[in-house]
Amino acid sequence: MGFPSPSTDYLEERIDLNSILIKHPLSTFIFRSEGNAMKDAFIPARSVLVVDRSITAKNGDIVVAVLNGEFTVRYLKQNANRCWLVPANRQYRDIEITEGMQFELWGVVVSIIINPAEATCML
Repeated sequence: MGFPSPSTDYLEERIDLNSILIKHPLSTFIFRSEGNAMKDAFIPARSVLVVDRSITAKNGDIVVAVLNGEFTVRYLKQNANRCWLVPANRQYRDIEITEGMQFELWGVVVSIIINPAEATCML
């Protein structure tokens, strides 16, 4: 017989990332980012994005959109008459959504998980 380790006093439940990151499981999806258009929003390439489709996007949200058949991640900027997708990298230009474009706001980014190997390039 032995004595219990003092460390057992500090045991907690296992970490469940689903319960921490996902509020709406049926409408939440995981994406892996590509490119560096959102690098100044702390989204380097190969980051994992938690995207919730049940949230109504509002001005300033980071969104996943489908533009002319391709997914893109940008800030949403809108006013009463116009809408733009705005990158977080000065090397890219804003995209104004105009008539004739195929455009869908697909979901709102609710969490960003940065690949530690990529985090150093952001400093």
